[in-house]
Amino acid sequence: QFRLVESGGGLVQAGGSLRLSCGASTRAFSRHAMGWFRQAPGKERVIVAAISCNGGRTSYADSVKGRFTISRDGAKNTVYLQMNSLRPEDTAVYYCAAHFSQACYYADPYVTDRGTYDYWGQGTQVTVSS
Repeated sequence: QFRLVESGGGLVQAGGSLRLSCGASTRAFSRHAMGWFRQAPGKERVIVAAISCNGGRTSYADSVKGRFTISRDGAKNTVYLQMNSLRPEDTAVYYCAAHFSQACYYADPYVTDRGTYDYWGQGTQVTVSS
């Protein structure tokens, strides 16, 4: 069964940093586009960052550009989200997501649409204090 397990969340002061990790239980990690989403209380789950199957392409929400970096390690079946210069408005539950794509065999797509993702982690809380 395909599983995604996030870790690395916690409480940090504004201006601080955190690195989230998401491990995937699959032998076909390179056939999955990966993404990080977040959901604040009372708000919708929104895309934070996405990375293509082979890691060659990335996309970021405007609110995190220049502060967050998404990356992936194929040898460890893990995707990361490095978060720097954190702000109180970054407080949310962060979710890792995966989308299997046949296009990964011949291209390097990434996905930003929430409804396209097939698998989700359980989420990890990030709280940024002011």
